[in-house]
Amino acid sequence: MATLQDIGLAAAINIFSAFIFLLAFAILRIQPFNDRVYFPKWYLKGLRSSPTRSGAVVQRVVNLDFRSYLRFLNWMPDALKMPEPELIEHAGLDSAVYLRIYLTGLKLFVPITFLAWAVLVPVNWTSTSNTLALAKATFSDIDMLSISNTPLKSQRFWAHIVMAYAFTFWTCYLLQKEYETIASMRLQFLASEKRRPDQFSVLVRNVPPDPDESVSELVEHFFLVNHSDNYLTHQVVYDANKLAKLVKKKEKMQNWLDYYQIKYSRNESSRPSMKTGFLGLWGERVDSIEFYTSKIQKLSKEISVERERVTNDPKSIMPAAFVSFKTRWGAAVCAQTQQSRNPTLWLTEWAPEPRDVYWQNLAIPFVSLTVRRLIIGVAFFFLTFFYMIPIAFVQSLASIEGIEKAVPFLRPIIERKFIKSLIAGFLPGIVLKIFLIVLPTILMLMSKFEGFNSISSLERRSASRYYLFNFVNVFLGSIIAGSAFEQLDAFIKQSASEIPKTIGVAIPLKATFFISYIMVDGWAGIAAEILMLKPLIIFHLKNFFLVKTEKDREDAMDPGSIGFNTGEPRIQLYFLLGLVYATVTPVLLPFIIVFFGLAYVVFRHQIINVYNQEYESAAAFWPDVHGRIISALIISQLLLMGLLSTKEAAQSTPFLIALPILTISFHYFCKGRYEPAFIRYPLQEAKMKDTLERAREPHLNLKGYLQTAYIHPVFKDDEDDEEEEIDEKWERDSELVPTKRQSRRNTPLPSKFSGSSSPSLPEVVEERGLP
Repeated sequence: MATLQDIGLAAAINIFSAFIFLLAFAILRIQPFNDRVYFPKWYLKGLRSSPTRSGAVVQRVVNLDFRSYLRFLNWMPDALKMPEPELIEHAGLDSAVYLRIYLTGLKLFVPITFLAWAVLVPVNWTSTSNTLALAKATFSDIDMLSISNTPLKSQRFWAHIVMAYAFTFWTCYLLQKEYETIASMRLQFLASEKRRPDQFSVLVRNVPPDPDESVSELVEHFFLVNHSDNYLTHQVVYDANKLAKLVKKKEKMQNWLDYYQIKYSRNESSRPSMKTGFLGLWGERVDSIEFYTSKIQKLSKEISVERERVTNDPKSIMPAAFVSFKTRWGAAVCAQTQQSRNPTLWLTEWAPEPRDVYWQNLAIPFVSLTVRRLIIGVAFFFLTFFYMIPIAFVQSLASIEGIEKAVPFLRPIIERKFIKSLIAGFLPGIVLKIFLIVLPTILMLMSKFEGFNSISSLERRSASRYYLFNFVNVFLGSIIAGSAFEQLDAFIKQSASEIPKTIGVAIPLKATFFISYIMVDGWAGIAAEILMLKPLIIFHLKNFFLVKTEKDREDAMDPGSIGFNTGEPRIQLYFLLGLVYATVTPVLLPFIIVFFGLAYVVFRHQIINVYNQEYESAAAFWPDVHGRIISALIISQLLLMGLLSTKEAAQSTPFLIALPILTISFHYFCKGRYEPAFIRYPLQEAKMKDTLERAREPHLNLKGYLQTAYIHPVFKDDEDDEEEEIDEKWERDSELVPTKRQSRRNTPLPSKFSGSSSPSLPEVVEERGLP
């Protein structure tokens, strides 16, 4: 059990670590040769030029302006200067709203901290009944500030109940204001956003098979009949996963060829050679340049054959297509309505923007998605609960008692004051942090297996699972396992009726562990984020071995993205800890405030200068954020009810029952009032934007803009040829699209010459004299 001295030592270590990280960043960021690492976003926008292009050789590598070293903390105020509207224009609404999560944390916990420290800390501290000692539980001086120090049946619990109501009302008020603001920001962003293909397009899945027509012909006829006024064009989905792997393999080979060619250009006296075995450790020695040249030529032929097969084999065409419309209004109607009498056919949804599409999963048959998600649901259940076993075991070893039991010969060293404080205050947090390193990768692989068709949906699903995992393993697991190990002696010696009381007392005692974790992950971890040590090393390795042109140098930059699937669940864990411990152990709250403040400044700097977001969802993730904060609030209320029940506060505990009911009612109010703005696109907004666009650009060639937007990336080389073929087809003077079916009449095509709607099918048949 960590004492105040242990926490103080851990705080000193983490503050020092954070300071070293920030100091190293401040020095490295102003060096010219690191400019592309710490400011890649400005290079991608074409608004910054390399400082290594001119000047003396030394000045291209090292910053010799000593005055800039005195201003090493200027990046902090610079990160806060950019106003939010300019930030949205610069980085997108997703990035701006992501930052508002940190601001929401500050707005929420700063008032709660002042109130809790002004009311609850004195109430807990001034208790004189020696409750912790009577409970025979392991405790420290920090726990004297928690609710555990309040005696049984005390009238002081009314203070905790009143504060629980105050914290709940403040949280709900703040969340309602944020939801309203962000919903308004989203609608305003969509109204002012530049033209994008996804505004006019929907993804159609589960196209029914037809023996007479191909998927492309079937999609065209269906939408010409049912959306005759608005249908424009479509692009079928190909199963090009094998082709994509070949292209990726060729790119990898090309990188190695470039490396050896650069190596040879620097020393032409000897040709580079390599062994063909595993990792170049054994096998026949060959000329490296000739080896990779032949490999690339062979792959190029395979790619050509595979591309031909994919485009001509009907089995490679999936029963899905991206369908584009003449107006946003037409796309909104299609995306938000049922297309067929059978609700399992012709399923439509808004198409992701082209850079957001996860092409590999579009090749997954729709009928297998349900089975895949069931398999992953079961797998996640076992992953979550079996992961608790090693976490609990390692956590037990990461304590002084655990280490002394495992390695008794180290007891003389461990019992030293400094080492003892270091283990108690620092080791548990860092062990848990290390254990969770590989988890995001596992959860992302699981989300990909489920078959989601966009990067944004993959990240949101992964974030949701990460939050559940953190709740079960990091929060509940640490409390239950920690309490069980630390209070084992008390459990054995007490009667069965006394065990619930011991658990009730032990839960707030784990605040010291979470304080340690917050300092490791939320202080030193956030400071390490801005240093970007891994991208820094990778860039310089690429720059030295692979870069030969400015284009290569741009490709070597790895700005990365926010990483919503890892960042947002971490934030939500701090919301959960803050809300749970606000009324239980308020001493934890200042540590959370430091996390939110530091993280806001760091990520604002990263979003402005570094991160290049892979997609723009217009803050579609906010309902998930809101829902998880609400769930954290309800969990805190239920845990407080359970804790007070162990304190025999029978008269005051029933007054807490209303809190979860009020909170759930508030959640459903927000869900009905604001969530539709994040799910559906108002037809009024779509029509207004269409009208303004037609007035500003009456001669816009929308079909030319949309017809190649959703071509699979591996076919981009053939894009020009495909455009010509489609244009020729579109220019044919025919108002009827002939069909191979014997069961249907021809499909009417809207007239190119009149702006009126297409005539109905009987009118066309009657005019042409068809039977």
